[in-house]
Amino acid sequence: MHRIESLARTALPEMTDDLRTLVELETPSNDKELLTAGLAAIEAWTRRRLGPPDERRHHDGGPHGDMLELLYRGTAPATVLVLCHYDTVWPAGTLADWPFQVTEDGRASGPGAFDMKCGLVQAVWALRLLRELDLPRPAVRLFLNGDEEIGSPVSRPHVERLSEDAAATLVCEAAAGPEGALKTSRKGGGIFELTVDGVEAHAGLEPERGASAVHALAELVTQVVASADPALGTTVNVGVISGGTGRNVVAGQARCGIDVRIAVPAETARIDAAFAALRPSDPRVTVTLTGGWARPPMVPNPASSRLFKEALTIAADLGWTARETAVGGASDGNFVAALGRPVLDGLGAVGDGAHARHEHVLPAHMPSRTALIAGLLAGCAG
Repeated sequence: MHRIESLARTALPEMTDDLRTLVELETPSNDKELLTAGLAAIEAWTRRRLGPPDERRHHDGGPHGDMLELLYRGTAPATVLVLCHYDTVWPAGTLADWPFQVTEDGRASGPGAFDMKCGLVQAVWALRLLRELDLPRPAVRLFLNGDEEIGSPVSRPHVERLSEDAAATLVCEAAAGPEGALKTSRKGGGIFELTVDGVEAHAGLEPERGASAVHALAELVTQVVASADPALGTTVNVGVISGGTGRNVVAGQARCGIDVRIAVPAETARIDAAFAALRPSDPRVTVTLTGGWARPPMVPNPASSRLFKEALTIAADLGWTARETAVGGASDGNFVAALGRPVLDGLGAVGDGAHARHEHVLPAHMPSRTALIAGLLAGCAG
């Protein structure tokens, strides 16, 4: 892998230019037109770097971003699934006041650079350099997903299907922390909306005839938040509240958005029971809960632990220490881990600022991360 890393260092200007190319493709999760154009441009870029794939399958995402499978045959019969999402949280027009740039202190910033377009660049270059050196390698199935940032509602079945026969699944999401730790545990997540329907009335003339949805929701929010169990890693956040039509109107409806994160699979049943038991004190008020669990937690399994140990060995050979960590955010790797299949996450960029204006990557780490991915691929070739 030293040869891979050396070639990657030589190619770092090209890799950085590739990162610029991808970042300058605005691909917000909620803009189908931009997602479609972005995926077409990304496919054209992969063809420039890797040539035409041996197999190509395109999947319609409906209102969400489409998905693309690109298979590149190797020298061994095994297949490795590489997961990369191309959608970002940044709305259209963000580039106008936040263009891609590389600063004097060695940071490359721009919307989506860290999460996770740099990871896609590193994955493609890892395969390119393995092929260039004619080193042993498995078949690589690159899966490009356009709805990851909104919970992968359309792409989840494809991720689960493709990982079934894979020798390993490598997730090129950004690494964690300044040391670039690999992610072996992730919390699962649920996205819920609580809607409260009351009875409208004039707040001054006849308030007793009303049943305030806003007051009831205020009651219920405390119950919702009380269902958290930080000792088990379960957090509950009410992040959005709306309701009512005027100060002098007893509110007829109110709602809130709830984000739940769990580290222990059994917590899904407990939270479901707690939410099902929500009751306002005023019997005239009705409560409706919608939404559900977006991703199960990623809990290390023996197959994934072996994959991390292999990463430890590769990193040590390259002269650095790989570390593992648990994080609160979820990824498509959660789906694979929940099925007991080998998966390793956090193989992408070293940097900081996911979903924030200080989002950036450290290009100096791109060669070593590319070599790590290449080493894991080669290891699956036998």
